[in-house]
Amino acid sequence: MVDASEPKTALITGSTSGIGLAIAKRYAEAGYRVAVHGIETPDKAADALAEVAAVARHEPAYFSANLSNDAQSTALAKAVIEDFGGIDILVNNAGIQKVAPIDEFDPVDFSRIVAISLDSTFLTIRAALPGMKARGWGRIVNIASAHGLRASPFKAPYVATKHAVVGLTKSVALEVAEQGITCNAICPGYVWTPLVAAQVADQARVHEMSEEDVVKKVMLAPQPTRRFVQPDEIAEMAYYLTGDMARSITGTTISIDGGWTAK
Repeated sequence: MVDASEPKTALITGSTSGIGLAIAKRYAEAGYRVAVHGIETPDKAADALAEVAAVARHEPAYFSANLSNDAQSTALAKAVIEDFGGIDILVNNAGIQKVAPIDEFDPVDFSRIVAISLDSTFLTIRAALPGMKARGWGRIVNIASAHGLRASPFKAPYVATKHAVVGLTKSVALEVAEQGITCNAICPGYVWTPLVAAQVADQARVHEMSEEDVVKKVMLAPQPTRRFVQPDEIAEMAYYLTGDMARSITGTTISIDGGWTAK
């Protein structure tokens, strides 16, 4: 069983900006040992790590890995386990996006999106589970998307991948349901992050409209609230799912999308 006197360790992939950074800071301020991950070199990730450290009770550490590479995905989890003694909480947040018609989609880009969003999720879970099982406790949170429940045009690999992440979440949850481990997926709508900001120009191009119209008529149109979700909202839900009162929540998807998937 997990030792309640020792701080738990949380690995959050893709946590140098946006949703991942907000989640890392939430766990850090709550007293968890946080493993921050990004593709950047340590010097370029220094500002993000400093943000986490500023609210942390325990010194966070930074781990660089390119999750489009299977070996590096596994090596990331193993490095955190070696440095911190285990992974109690795994938040798979890393992801990339590209917008293009399916018949113009570069197969290399397609494969890279799948590798980062889906393959790395499988590989980090695979590496973290033995320790969670041995301790009889673990929390896995996969950041999927409203696109894991609904489709949109021009996002074929992203939509396919996020649907797959939802399916993977359910399968893992069923396998470990009796071992003190939960696995859930959070499905955000449009969250204002660097990833989303970077999509605006691509969306304007494929939809042949202004960037302002893209925000109003494409991005926020599906969300009845007509506002972007904030990263802190996702972080708070991820944090709740690791608490004892969420011990019976497993194998589910939780939408934070301003009502998008209610329609």
